[in-house]
Amino acid sequence: MRTTVGIIGAGPAGLLLARLLHNAGIDSVVLEGRDRAYVERRQRAGILEQGTADVLRAAGAGERLDREGLRHDGIELRFDRTRHRVDFPALTGGRSVMVYAQTEVCKDLIALQLREGGPLLFEAEALAVEDAGTDAPRIRFRHEGREDVLECAYVVGCDGFWGVARKAIPAALTQVFERTYPFGWLGILADVPPSHDELVYARHDRGFALLSMRSPSVSRLYLQVPDGTDPGAWSDEEIWDELERRFETDDDWRLERGPITQKTVTPMRSYVHEPMRHGRLFLAGDAAHIVPPTGAKGLNLAAGDVATFARALVHQQETGSPELLDAYSRTCLHRVWQAERFSYDMTALLHRAPGATAFEDRLQLARLERIASSRAAETDLAEAYTGFPFG
Repeated sequence: MRTTVGIIGAGPAGLLLARLLHNAGIDSVVLEGRDRAYVERRQRAGILEQGTADVLRAAGAGERLDREGLRHDGIELRFDRTRHRVDFPALTGGRSVMVYAQTEVCKDLIALQLREGGPLLFEAEALAVEDAGTDAPRIRFRHEGREDVLECAYVVGCDGFWGVARKAIPAALTQVFERTYPFGWLGILADVPPSHDELVYARHDRGFALLSMRSPSVSRLYLQVPDGTDPGAWSDEEIWDELERRFETDDDWRLERGPITQKTVTPMRSYVHEPMRHGRLFLAGDAAHIVPPTGAKGLNLAAGDVATFARALVHQQETGSPELLDAYSRTCLHRVWQAERFSYDMTALLHRAPGATAFEDRLQLARLERIASSRAAETDLAEAYTGFPFG
C-alpha cells in the first residue's frame, strides 16, 4: 500500500487529520488497532474549546455537534461553601466551550471518513514505523491475519502514549518531562440530569470534586481519590454521600442522585516528549503529551496538533516551502506548554495533596478568592479554559 500521509490511530486526532487532509485534496490511510465499536464507545474527554469546535465545523463535522452539543458560557468554582461563576464570553470577547463527548466526535468523523474519505482500516495493528528519518517512511502493520507495509511520504502518530510511533524517534534525540500526581479521579456516569447547567469545580478540605455532564439526562461526576484506588471499593451510596459533602454550599443547592452506570479511576500525570517530529514522522496528541484532566485540555491539544500539521502540509504543497513543517514541533510545543501550565495550576489550585498543611490550604483559598475578586485573574483563567490559539 502507498499513500501521502499514513495516520496511526483512529481517535479524534487521527480522524480529524484525515478529514482535514481529505478536504485539502491530500490522500491518507488511517490504521486503527481496535474495532469500530470500541473506538465509538471509548469514554474520554467531553469539553471542546472554541477553537476545536470551530475546526470541526470547518471540516464539515459540526452538524450534530451544533444540534446536540451543549454550549457552556462559564464554569462555577466552589470553595469554602461559596459559589463563584466565571463568565467566559464577558471575559474573552465572546468565546465559549461545548460539552460534546469524544465518543460522539469519533462517530461523526468515522461516518464522514467511511462515506467520503480514504481508507480507514480497523483492527489494523501498527507494529513499527520504519525509516522515519528518511524521505520514505513506512508503517509495518498487521491486518486480517497478515503483515503488510504502508509506504508514506509522511507518518503522523496519533496512537496514544503506548503506541509505536514515538518509539521510532531515537532516544538520543529526545527529552522527556513528566510529573506523576499522588491522587486520581474516581469518575462515574449516572442516569440523572445534571444538578447544575454548567461544570462545577469544587475545592474542599476532603479533596476535589467535579460536576460535569454528557447530555441533559446523563451526569458525569468525579472525586479526588488516592492513587491506586479500586473503583469497586466505593459503593454507590458512599460516592453520592461524598459528592454531596464536597459540593456543599450555604444556599439551597442540592445534588440530584440517580443510578450509577459506570465507575472508573483515572490516574493523574503530566508528560511532554520533545521533539514532536523526527524526519517525516510527526507526533500528535497523547503520543507526545499528556495533561491532568483538570484543565480539559487533552483532546483539544490533539486537535491543535493535527490542525497545525494539516496547515503546514498544505502550505508545503502550495508553495514548495517546508517552513511550516520544519516549525511543527516548535509551534505545537508552545501551545502544549501553556496547556501544561494551566492544567498544573488548576490541579494544584483545586486538589488537596496528601499531607497538605494548613498553610497550603489557606494559600489555595487565597488564590480562589483572588480569582473571584479580580477581573484580571478571572480573565486569565477564562482565556486559558476556552483555549489557546491553534498555531
